[in-house]
Amino acid sequence: MTRITLYQGDITELEVEAIVNAANNALWMGGGVAGAIKRKGGQEIEREAMAKGPIPIGEAIATGAGRLKARYVIHAAAMGTDLVTDAAKVRAATKNALLRAEELRLRSIAFPALGTGVGGFPYARAAQIMIETVQEHLRGETLLEEVVFALYGEEAYRAFAEELARQEGRLPQV
Repeated sequence: MTRITLYQGDITELEVEAIVNAANNALWMGGGVAGAIKRKGGQEIEREAMAKGPIPIGEAIATGAGRLKARYVIHAAAMGTDLVTDAAKVRAATKNALLRAEELRLRSIAFPALGTGVGGFPYARAAQIMIETVQEHLRGETLLEEVVFALYGEEAYRAFAEELARQEGRLPQV
Protein backbone atom coordinates (compact mmCIF):
# COMPACT_ATOMS: atom_id res chain seq x y z
CA MET A 1 0.00 0.00 0.00
CA THR A 2 1.28 3.43 -0.90
CA ARG A 3 2.13 5.75 1.97
CA ILE A 4 1.23 9.43 1.95
CA THR A 5 3.56 11.32 4.27
CA LEU A 6 4.21 14.91 5.22
CA TYR A 7 7.57 16.62 5.50
CA GLN A 8 8.15 20.15 6.73
CA GLY A 9 11.18 21.69 5.09
CA ASP A 10 13.09 22.05 1.85
CA ILE A 11 11.85 19.74 -0.93
CA THR A 12 15.30 19.78 -2.56
CA GLU A 13 16.73 17.89 0.44
CA LEU A 14 14.46 14.86 0.11
CA GLU A 15 15.78 11.49 -1.03
CA VAL A 16 12.97 10.54 -3.41
CA GLU A 17 13.12 9.54 -7.05
CA ALA A 18 11.38 12.71 -8.23
CA ILE A 19 10.47 16.08 -6.83
CA VAL A 20 7.71 18.17 -8.34
CA ASN A 21 8.37 21.75 -9.37
CA ALA A 22 5.49 24.21 -9.05
CA ALA A 23 5.98 25.46 -12.59
CA ASN A 24 4.53 27.99 -14.98
CA ASN A 25 3.65 26.75 -18.46
CA ALA A 26 6.69 28.41 -20.08
CA LEU A 27 8.84 26.39 -17.65
CA TRP A 28 11.22 29.21 -16.69
CA MET A 29 12.27 28.87 -13.08
CA GLY A 30 12.03 32.09 -11.09
CA GLY A 31 11.43 32.22 -7.34
CA GLY A 32 9.87 29.96 -4.74
CA VAL A 33 10.18 26.20 -5.22
CA ALA A 34 11.42 26.61 -8.81
CA GLY A 35 14.14 29.03 -7.74
CA ALA A 36 15.28 26.70 -4.94
CA ILE A 37 15.42 23.75 -7.35
CA LYS A 38 17.44 25.76 -9.88
CA ARG A 39 19.85 27.09 -7.23
CA LYS A 40 20.57 23.66 -5.73
CA GLY A 41 20.23 21.48 -8.80
CA GLY A 42 21.78 23.73 -11.41
CA GLN A 43 20.82 25.81 -14.45
CA GLU A 44 20.72 22.67 -16.61
CA ILE A 45 17.34 21.77 -15.08
CA GLU A 46 15.80 25.02 -16.33
CA ARG A 47 17.51 24.71 -19.74
CA GLU A 48 16.16 21.19 -20.24
CA ALA A 49 12.68 22.19 -19.05
CA MET A 50 12.46 25.26 -21.28
CA ALA A 51 13.59 23.21 -24.29
CA LYS A 52 10.48 21.05 -23.74
CA GLY A 53 8.11 24.01 -23.33
CA PRO A 54 5.87 25.78 -23.41
CA ILE A 55 3.29 23.24 -22.27
CA PRO A 56 -0.44 23.59 -21.63
CA ILE A 57 -1.39 24.81 -18.14
CA GLY A 58 -2.14 21.73 -16.03
CA GLU A 59 0.32 19.53 -17.95
CA ALA A 60 3.64 18.19 -16.61
CA ILE A 61 7.02 17.19 -18.06
CA ALA A 62 10.05 15.48 -16.54
CA THR A 63 13.69 16.54 -16.67
CA GLY A 64 16.89 15.38 -15.04
CA ALA A 65 17.57 16.65 -11.53
CA GLY A 66 21.09 18.03 -11.93
CA ARG A 67 22.89 18.02 -8.57
CA LEU A 68 19.79 17.21 -6.50
CA LYS A 69 19.38 13.96 -4.56
CA ALA A 70 16.34 13.10 -6.71
CA ARG A 71 16.75 11.52 -10.16
CA TYR A 72 14.06 13.64 -11.81
CA VAL A 73 12.24 16.93 -11.53
CA ILE A 74 8.64 16.80 -12.70
CA HIS A 75 7.60 20.29 -13.76
CA ALA A 76 3.85 20.60 -13.13
CA ALA A 77 2.41 23.73 -14.74
CA ALA A 78 -0.06 24.84 -12.08
CA MET A 79 -0.19 28.35 -13.60
CA GLY A 80 0.54 30.35 -16.70
CA THR A 81 3.21 33.01 -17.06
CA ASP A 82 0.72 35.41 -15.44
CA LEU A 83 1.36 33.35 -12.26
CA VAL A 84 -2.38 32.98 -11.61
CA THR A 85 -3.88 29.62 -10.69
CA ASP A 86 -7.17 28.04 -9.65
CA ALA A 87 -8.55 24.71 -8.42
CA ALA A 88 -8.80 23.11 -11.88
CA LYS A 89 -5.18 23.99 -12.70
CA VAL A 90 -3.87 22.64 -9.38
CA ARG A 91 -5.87 19.42 -9.83
CA ALA A 92 -4.68 18.88 -13.42
CA ALA A 93 -1.04 19.65 -12.57
CA THR A 94 -1.14 17.17 -9.66
CA LYS A 95 -2.74 14.45 -11.80
CA ASN A 96 -0.30 14.92 -14.67
CA ALA A 97 2.71 14.90 -12.35
CA LEU A 98 1.51 11.51 -11.04
CA LEU A 99 1.10 10.24 -14.61
CA ARG A 100 4.69 11.27 -15.46
CA ALA A 101 5.88 9.41 -12.34
CA GLU A 102 4.08 6.28 -13.53
CA GLU A 103 5.56 6.63 -17.03
CA LEU A 104 9.03 6.81 -15.44
CA ARG A 105 8.15 3.78 -13.28
CA LEU A 106 8.97 5.67 -10.07
CA ARG A 107 8.34 4.43 -6.55
CA SER A 108 8.60 7.79 -4.72
CA ILE A 109 7.65 11.37 -5.48
CA ALA A 110 7.49 14.60 -3.45
CA PHE A 111 5.09 17.46 -4.11
CA PRO A 112 5.20 21.04 -2.86
CA ALA A 113 1.91 22.84 -2.19
CA LEU A 114 1.20 23.70 -5.85
CA GLY A 115 0.04 27.23 -6.61
CA THR A 116 0.36 28.52 -3.05
CA GLY A 117 3.50 30.59 -3.44
CA VAL A 118 3.49 33.22 -6.17
CA GLY A 119 0.13 31.79 -7.34
CA GLY A 120 -1.44 32.89 -4.03
CA PHE A 121 -3.73 29.83 -3.83
CA PRO A 122 -4.94 29.07 -0.27
CA TYR A 123 -3.05 26.28 1.52
CA ALA A 124 -6.21 24.59 2.80
CA ARG A 125 -7.77 24.43 -0.67
CA ALA A 126 -4.51 23.21 -2.25
CA ALA A 127 -4.28 20.50 0.43
CA GLN A 128 -7.86 19.36 -0.21
CA ILE A 129 -7.42 19.19 -3.99
CA MET A 130 -3.95 17.66 -4.02
CA ILE A 131 -4.62 14.98 -1.38
CA GLU A 132 -7.92 14.03 -3.08
CA THR A 133 -6.17 13.79 -6.46
CA VAL A 134 -3.34 11.66 -5.05
CA GLN A 135 -5.73 9.34 -3.22
CA GLU A 136 -7.84 8.94 -6.36
CA HIS A 137 -4.72 8.07 -8.36
CA LEU A 138 -3.55 5.56 -5.75
CA ARG A 139 -6.87 3.69 -5.91
CA GLY A 140 -5.86 2.61 -9.43
CA GLU A 141 -2.87 0.57 -10.50
CA THR A 142 0.33 2.27 -9.40
CA LEU A 143 4.02 1.60 -8.90
CA LEU A 144 4.28 4.44 -6.37
CA GLU A 145 5.11 3.33 -2.84
CA GLU A 146 5.46 6.77 -1.28
CA VAL A 147 3.98 10.19 -1.99
CA VAL A 148 5.43 12.97 0.14
CA PHE A 149 3.98 16.44 0.54
CA ALA A 150 7.00 18.64 1.25
CA LEU A 151 5.73 21.78 2.89
CA TYR A 152 7.78 24.85 3.52
CA GLY A 153 6.57 26.63 6.62
CA GLU A 154 4.25 25.95 9.52
CA GLU A 155 1.05 27.27 7.89
CA ALA A 156 1.37 25.01 4.84
CA TYR A 157 2.30 21.99 6.96
CA ARG A 158 -0.65 22.53 9.31
CA ALA A 159 -3.13 22.86 6.42
CA PHE A 160 -1.94 19.61 4.82
CA ALA A 161 -1.79 17.77 8.16
CA GLU A 162 -5.38 18.77 8.99
CA GLU A 163 -6.63 17.82 5.54
CA LEU A 164 -4.81 14.49 5.49
CA ALA A 165 -6.22 13.64 8.93
CA ARG A 166 -9.71 14.62 7.76
CA GLN A 167 -9.54 12.61 4.51
CA GLU A 168 -7.88 9.53 5.96
CA GLY A 169 -9.49 9.64 9.38
CA ARG A 170 -6.11 9.36 11.11
CA LEU A 171 -3.29 11.49 12.37
CA PRO A 172 -0.69 12.36 9.69
CA GLN A 173 2.81 10.90 9.80
CA VAL A 174 5.66 13.27 10.45
